Amino acid sequence: MSRIGESELILNADGSVYHLKLKPEDLAGNIIVVGDPGRVASVSKHFDRIEVSRQNREIVTHTGYIGEKRLTVLSTGMGTDNIDIVLNELDALVNIDLDKREAKAGHTALNIIRLGTSGALQAGIPVDSVVASTYGIGLDGMLYYYKDLAGVLDREITEEFIRQTSWPAVFPRPYAVACSPDLLNHVGKGFLQGMTATAPGFYGPQGRILRLETTHPDLNQAIGDFNLDGKKVFNFEMETSALYGLSRMLGHNALTVCAIVANRVEKKYSKDYHPVIESLIVNVLEKLVSLPL
Repeated sequence: MSRIGESELILNADGSVYHLKLKPEDLAGNIIVVGDPGRVASVSKHFDRIEVSRQNREIVTHTGYIGEKRLTVLSTGMGTDNIDIVLNELDALVNIDLDKREAKAGHTALNIIRLGTSGALQAGIPVDSVVASTYGIGLDGMLYYYKDLAGVLDREITEEFIRQTSWPAVFPRPYAVACSPDLLNHVGKGFLQGMTATAPGFYGPQGRILRLETTHPDLNQAIGDFNLDGKKVFNFEMETSALYGLSRMLGHNALTVCAIVANRVEKKYSKDYHPVIESLIVNVLEKLVSLPL
C-alpha cells in the first residue's frame, strides 16, 4: 500500500484529522450529522453520558452513549463542499492507519444519518412533515471530481432528469445516487419517502429571488414535474447528494431525513418547526439504538 503524503492527509500536531480535529477513538460507528453547530447539543442532550466534546470552526462533535449504544453527533456546516471534507475525514478515521498513512487492509462501514431541514417541491407535502430521501440528485457537480462516481451513479435517473428538465448546458451536470436501502427500511420507516434535489446554494440555485433575477425561473417547476415511473423529487436542500455519493464510494451507509419547514409550491412556511425537529431527533435516536452495529 502506498503511503499518503502529508500534504494530502493533513493531521494536527496531536494526531487528529485536520478539520474535524478528531482521533479514531473519538468516533462511534453510528453517526448523526446536522448542518447547524447549535443542533448538536439538541441531539446529545438525549445521551445518557457524553465522553467526547470537540469543536473546530463550525464542526462540533459530541460522542456518547444511550444505554450501551455508542453514538456520535457532528455538525457539518452548510453545502456539499463541507460534506466533501467531513466524509473524507470520517472515512480516514476508520479506514486509514493515521500513523503509517496507509489504507487499512480491512474495511469499516459507518452508518451516517443526516438530520436536516428542507423545502417541499410538491403540492400536498405538509409543512412540519418529514421526508426520508430515497435518492440524492446533485445539482452542484462536485462528485464528478471522483473517478469512482461511475460505480455508484444511477444513470437512468440522471439521464432522464436531464432530459425531462431540459437541464441548462451551462449548469453543472446533475447526478443521482441512492441512499442505503437498509437505513431507509429501518430509520426511514414511517416517514414520507421521495427523491431529494441538492442545490449548490440557498437563493438563486433554489429559485429564490430577492434583488437578483435567476437565469431559469421555471427550473423549480421542471424539477417538481420530474417523474420516472412514479419517482418524484419531494424536496430541496444542500447536502444529501454529496453525502450519498461519497458514502457509497467509500463503502458507508447513509440516509437523510429532513423536516419540511417550507412548501415552495404552496408558498407556506412553518410557524414553528422546532417541535418537529425535536420529535425527529427522538425518533431517529430510538431507531439507531436498535441497529446491530
